[in-house]
Amino acid sequence: MRLMSGSDHRRPWQILHATLLVILLLACRAHGEDIFLQWDVTVNTSIRPASVDQPVITINGMFPGPLINATTNDVVHVNVVNHMDEALLITWNGIQQRRNSWQDGVSGTNCPIQPFTNWTYVFQLKDQIGTFSYFPSINFLKAGGGFGPIRVHHRPVIQVPYLKPEAEFDLLIGDWYETSYKDLRSTLSSNLMAAYNSTPDKILMNGKGSYRDPLTKAYESFTVKLGKTYLIRISNVGSAWSLNFLIQNHRMVLVETEGSYTNAITLDSLDVHVGQSYSVLVTADQATSDYYMVATPKLVNVTDMTKFGIGVLHYDSSTTAAGGPLPIGPDPFDIELSINQANSIRWNLTTGAARPNPQGSFNVHNVTLSQTFILRASTAEIDGTPKFTVNNVSYLTPDTPLKLADHLVNGSGVYELDEFSTNSTIVKSERGVFVASGIHKGWIELVFHNDLDVMDSWHLDGFGFFVVGYGRGKWRPKSRSTYNLYDPVVRSTVQVYPRGWSAAYAYLDNPGMWNLRSQQLKNWYLGEELYVRVYDADPNPEKERPPPDNILLCGKFAPTTPPSAPSAPPPKTSSAPSSQITAAGLDRFRARIRHQSQIYRSQSCGEGHLLEDTEEEGTVIETRNGGGGKRRSLYVLGEALPAAYDETLLSGGSGGGIVVGLDPLNPMWE
Repeated sequence: MRLMSGSDHRRPWQILHATLLVILLLACRAHGEDIFLQWDVTVNTSIRPASVDQPVITINGMFPGPLINATTNDVVHVNVVNHMDEALLITWNGIQQRRNSWQDGVSGTNCPIQPFTNWTYVFQLKDQIGTFSYFPSINFLKAGGGFGPIRVHHRPVIQVPYLKPEAEFDLLIGDWYETSYKDLRSTLSSNLMAAYNSTPDKILMNGKGSYRDPLTKAYESFTVKLGKTYLIRISNVGSAWSLNFLIQNHRMVLVETEGSYTNAITLDSLDVHVGQSYSVLVTADQATSDYYMVATPKLVNVTDMTKFGIGVLHYDSSTTAAGGPLPIGPDPFDIELSINQANSIRWNLTTGAARPNPQGSFNVHNVTLSQTFILRASTAEIDGTPKFTVNNVSYLTPDTPLKLADHLVNGSGVYELDEFSTNSTIVKSERGVFVASGIHKGWIELVFHNDLDVMDSWHLDGFGFFVVGYGRGKWRPKSRSTYNLYDPVVRSTVQVYPRGWSAAYAYLDNPGMWNLRSQQLKNWYLGEELYVRVYDADPNPEKERPPPDNILLCGKFAPTTPPSAPSAPPPKTSSAPSSQITAAGLDRFRARIRHQSQIYRSQSCGEGHLLEDTEEEGTVIETRNGGGGKRRSLYVLGEALPAAYDETLLSGGSGGGIVVGLDPLNPMWE
């Protein structure tokens, strides 16, 4: 009998097996890879980025810190070991932490990592692509460094709206103070003039000084080949200055900002405000030579070119150094020109991003608003100290993280929900724990007012928002008639021009406690922030993840004994004999399984296999995953299934058993 072309004469069980294999592969792609990082955070006084002696915060000896290079849906594990003499938290700027504000790394969600201790962040880059950054979030530490780049690449199955570049470069630009961050922090807290008027001293490129500064030990340089196109991922990791970036004799094609593909627009220069990130394409299409890369401050009168950020675009066969006058960018005080550029950055409605469906399938054309926050940023002197305020409230950081208090005691004794207004200004300035309700799965309109004569920029953790408009003067309801509701770009940080306003829409579908803050570091440090509590009453842990097993306790829940020093990473796995954990430890794992065994079931990627024979619950065994990796695991329910990432996350599968990884710091894949 001849088989007809295109027919499927496999047996039903073969078709079922193939279908299950496809489903498994799709589930594996939905989960992505696991990335394990160990970061040792220290203070180094020998780097001298501003050619003066000062403390610089490094990660693994690097300034800026190491690149997080990941793909959509990867799970990132970062064991942060704090070798400094003060507490530390790191936040992941623009990473949405879907259903998991426990990993956000800000004072309202996490207890700080105390000196000479460690803590492991575990978060998924769920449904995101793009260019982001990380940095310390407390104690003004960002002014001392500790920041670095994040790349989230698209999955291979997703087409992107530009051709694959020859290579990618990360470019962290930002202002820098010559003063020690500790001294500056102390001055800001007590000196009115310094708090409101202090300005940075230089602009760095990837932690390096200016090519034109004779005192610079090293400057940034990117090597390119004639005729090739490169993707440059630019982030402003500074403290205060909005920056304009350009490359001598080269134009840039803007293609992405903070997780959104934009309509491609060609620019001679690009404004990058504090906390913002962009991706641009640059083609090496000029005569073989070296060319200046220049970052200059906006709305600041700086004539000393040694203060500019200046690097070099070097053609690989060039023998001609960059020289001559610096290229001239736009007038730094031309606000209208900057607003026009901001309005020209539009969302690409037809391309996919983290998912194959077009970005424009989720839009704000006809949304119904559930809430409007009108947030006015200003300054005040409270109890004789300088503060920045939101609606005349300067944020007071409690000793107990809001999220922890929310989970354990419904916030009682730590904050009062909706104590302060989100659309009007109180008469007398005060300090307080500003926590506002966000309606779950409702659309919120955020209107940011800037009462100051300098630039501001606002950021919302947990979400991307649609930037629908900018304006000068006072926002009024009729200002909505100027909004762009067709193709506003989605991002997580928006600039607010002096004596002006910016407006954004956000869909609050991500339950948690989320920081809404100024990205200007001194504003943030001195109180220009609040938290938005997005609450879903559904107890299903699929809606919001429970706290991790390694959660730190502090404030009113502080443990009675101090934490121990960080332990050294364990050695690589060997075929060591089985061992037993304590009965108490096994009870804890059982409790975790009862509570959470379903949560990570969809994240399993291939069946695990026993490498040792055992029937006893609680035995330490060695398993091998579908990709051939080995690790030691805890045998819990009678059949070995995919090994989990660490003791805080479990994996389940069709066989009904659970295997739990033992070590929270190093899962020991081989």
